[in-house]
Amino acid sequence: MEIKPGIEQATLAARYPDVRAQTEALTLGLSAEDCAAQSMPDASPVKWHMAHTTWFFETFVLENHAPRHEPFRPEFRYLYNSYYNALGEQFARPQRGLLTRPPLEEIRAYRRHVDERMRTLLAGPALPSPVLELIELGLNHEQQHQELIVTDFLHLLSLNPLLPAWKEGPAEEREASPLAFRPCAGGEVEIGHDGAGFAFDNELPRHVQRVAPFEIASRPASNGEYLAFVEDGGYRRPEFWLSEGWANARAQRWRHPPYWREIDGAWHEFSRQGLRPLDPARPATHLSHFEADAFASWAGARLPTEFEWEAAAPALEHGEVWEWTSSSYGPYPGFKPGGRTHAGAVGEYNGKFMSNQYVLRGGSSATPAGHARRSYRNFFPSAARWQFSGVRLARDADRS
Repeated sequence: MEIKPGIEQATLAARYPDVRAQTEALTLGLSAEDCAAQSMPDASPVKWHMAHTTWFFETFVLENHAPRHEPFRPEFRYLYNSYYNALGEQFARPQRGLLTRPPLEEIRAYRRHVDERMRTLLAGPALPSPVLELIELGLNHEQQHQELIVTDFLHLLSLNPLLPAWKEGPAEEREASPLAFRPCAGGEVEIGHDGAGFAFDNELPRHVQRVAPFEIASRPASNGEYLAFVEDGGYRRPEFWLSEGWANARAQRWRHPPYWREIDGAWHEFSRQGLRPLDPARPATHLSHFEADAFASWAGARLPTEFEWEAAAPALEHGEVWEWTSSSYGPYPGFKPGGRTHAGAVGEYNGKFMSNQYVLRGGSSATPAGHARRSYRNFFPSAARWQFSGVRLARDADRS
């Protein structure tokens, strides 16, 4: 959780209400029932996200740095602690949907309460640099949860037999640009955050990686290209799959991406606009790492490493889907949990998840504007499908 020295308190004072308002905007039109339900253990209710992001500012900023601070409700320290073991026990993640009380209106009051105290703090005397860095971390943390609100609530709606739309409006028409493989020379490549602005600790330290020459697709794979894999029996042919992926696909009865539906011989896809005819030009999304890897094998290609992806990033089309890489999520050489300035509970932010997960790069249509960057490392288990995750193909440069 690093930040370039010299961030200004006035800048944070202006940015804080903007980021918090973005969360509120995502929840407009949602009912109390919408905000309370939990679709699976890996997802959380909208109401929980609203409370947890507020808990972060109250627990890490106000509790330690605001004069005469008193908690909104002492019980919230337990209820809305996600995984910070240094702060004590947490309410079980798979049971967050059982928290019908406190009601949604109390969570909104909690947000207003903390926001008012944060405004007072930011408008007051100059804060030490570590406190400003902590607030900047909290804002980026909230943006992460804004993306999770979208992915988690969309998953919830996808389980409803009515397949209700979340956002009304026509689907954007588009044409997929021709897929081309672009050569990359490789060589000694600098990887990681360059120090300009904010970065999470897992993007550091910046270091050099040796990358062999390779080729990478000009864009993510489209629905139309992935449909060809489906219709060629891709989910029935074990030769394309990793062993664990094949076992998982069989056990879960995967036959196509999770939000696809075949109706009267025509493919449809569930999205924020409800169920729509499958757009062959849109990037294929909600793919697990297992599916992405199998598709790449079927296509005679492979997934890029995260270092290849970062080396090629300036020349690539971005922004629609997070892109799976073949890189396991682990520490960079010299990694320190929490970076230079954040130890203790805040230092648990990323490092302890560096096991049994794969790295995704880029960003998606659910990522808040300005939140993604070239060095950003997202990560999920191989079987995760509810995120906006897709695939960009790569291959070795000596391919005949």
